[in-house]
Amino acid sequence: MAPLNVLMVGTGEYTTGFVGGGASGSDKKVGVVGLTLFDLRRRGKVGNLSMVGTTGKKYPGIRQHLQKNITEVYNGLDVSFTSYPTDETERDPDAYKAAIDALSPGDAITIFTPDPTHHPIALYAIRKGIHVLITKPAVKTVAEHQELMAEARKHNVFVYIEHHKRYDPAYADARHRAKSTLGDFNYFYSYMSQPKFQLKTFAAWAGKDSDISYYLNSHHIDINEAMVPDYKPIKVTASGSMGIAASLDCDPKTEDTITLLVDWINTKDSSKKATGVYTASWTAPEAAGVHSNQYFHYLASKGEVRINQAKRGYDVAGDSGSIAWFNPFYMKYAPDENGEFAGQSGYGYVSFEKFVDGVQALKDGKASLDSLDSKDLPTLKNTLATTAILEAGRRSLDENRAIEIVRDGDVWSLK
Repeated sequence: MAPLNVLMVGTGEYTTGFVGGGASGSDKKVGVVGLTLFDLRRRGKVGNLSMVGTTGKKYPGIRQHLQKNITEVYNGLDVSFTSYPTDETERDPDAYKAAIDALSPGDAITIFTPDPTHHPIALYAIRKGIHVLITKPAVKTVAEHQELMAEARKHNVFVYIEHHKRYDPAYADARHRAKSTLGDFNYFYSYMSQPKFQLKTFAAWAGKDSDISYYLNSHHIDINEAMVPDYKPIKVTASGSMGIAASLDCDPKTEDTITLLVDWINTKDSSKKATGVYTASWTAPEAAGVHSNQYFHYLASKGEVRINQAKRGYDVAGDSGSIAWFNPFYMKYAPDENGEFAGQSGYGYVSFEKFVDGVQALKDGKASLDSLDSKDLPTLKNTLATTAILEAGRRSLDENRAIEIVRDGDVWSLK
């Protein structure tokens, strides 16, 4: 079994941890995508690695950053990769095409780029026979989502949405209990936020190309969707607050906090209905102590679940007077006793390994697209409701009305 060759599309915070000429100010100072794939290569699951961005001139800084913060920290971990475009290139928004063209059918890509670019990049790769992992949200519209589904089936490629919260042990256990013992879905409330400084990281697209609901509400909407396979959303009403982001030099139309009110219905018994409320903000205090507040309450006919995953029972205080709560359960950056990277059990890492294993199983004839869908993985089929809710929320804000989600057989649309 030959290891999987992977192209990383996007060179920013999640891929390399390199932002604005140096390490990110978030908890992802050495990234997630690159570090995980470098380690999977060390373990023999991944082969050749490449990376593509829009600005080649960033690569000398990126390589220096990776050498210092990964190779020199994790016992010489190899961080080499082939890069596109060349180091002399000022800007080439279509560089991903040349990078994908250099792959062979059966290879894979990861997409960690601004939301509007997910669809064209994924579609280009799928039509070349390339397997695709896309950061959430998958795409921005139901039409785009369904087009990718059809093309993926046509070309027999695996498209996986990187909804890593599915692999958070507490969330995974809660999801199992909700599906198996808690009865009929009745109510779900979630909240997720990040500090204001993230708006500086996302300044190029925040409020213009996408919003905080697509970025953060996508986590909990997916968890809710995965909990209740017999329920489908039918109506979305959105509300957004404004003023803080605009004062931080973001586009004046940028919402600070977005809340979605969603009506769900049981597809087997239409008399059973449920309510979902999902709130996301990127204007939390910069000194909040946590990079991401994240919690939810799920109520069903036979019980309820409450989860608060913000502080994790782990805090670090320093002489500066600050106190911070870190999340090593997502990405564990501390090396082991031999100096090797030891974060293989982190749910951020697990999410990527699930994709790599799924691709290999499909290539080896040990799985089909249908069987991968049936495994409760975040495939295109298993995340369509999330895209529908997110698009309906955006349209509700823009059109100042409730948006209905309509299903005609397997075809979804909004009205």
